[in-house]
Amino acid sequence: MAASIPHFSLLRNYAATTARAFVTVKVKPSYTISSTTLLHLPSRSRRLQFYASATNNEEAAARAAAANADSGAPTIFDKIIAKEIPSSIVYEDEKVLAFRDIDPQAPVHVLVIPKFRDGLTQLGKAEARHGEILGQLLYAAKIVAEKEGILDGFRVVINNGSDACQSVYHLHLHVLGGRQMKWPPG
Repeated sequence: MAASIPHFSLLRNYAATTARAFVTVKVKPSYTISSTTLLHLPSRSRRLQFYASATNNEEAAARAAAANADSGAPTIFDKIIAKEIPSSIVYEDEKVLAFRDIDPQAPVHVLVIPKFRDGLTQLGKAEARHGEILGQLLYAAKIVAEKEGILDGFRVVINNGSDACQSVYHLHLHVLGGRQMKWPPG
């Protein structure tokens, strides 16, 4: 007998270690999914259904993060800079830190952040006084690409605000590579 499933939980890889975080994926209330229905869907349909739900979760997380964007509270990146949370560091200097993303979207996915926020919670908050650190972040992205062997083809992404699914309000660049990038990206 198939039971109606209003939502289900999936394990999401939190880090390269054994630590795990739970992500709840909600199914629209108008749908009733039984265990037999889900199993009989073509695998592509199951992937698309999961992708749509995961996308909605990213959007919800971005909206929630935006509510506290300018609170001044420490972000997860501040904790990584302070070495309170372990990370796989790829590059570091006195002003910039680059480390591997825990949920990579490409074979190479490195985040590049300024060590001091100085009001740079997002690119849209940049002022003329931030010109030097913005340049250093881009130069660090080039160094990361060089170290990772992707200098001939990589992408730098900056999400700005909840509509772009920014979920951590500490300016950061995503350096992506190691595979053929597609266009358009979004």
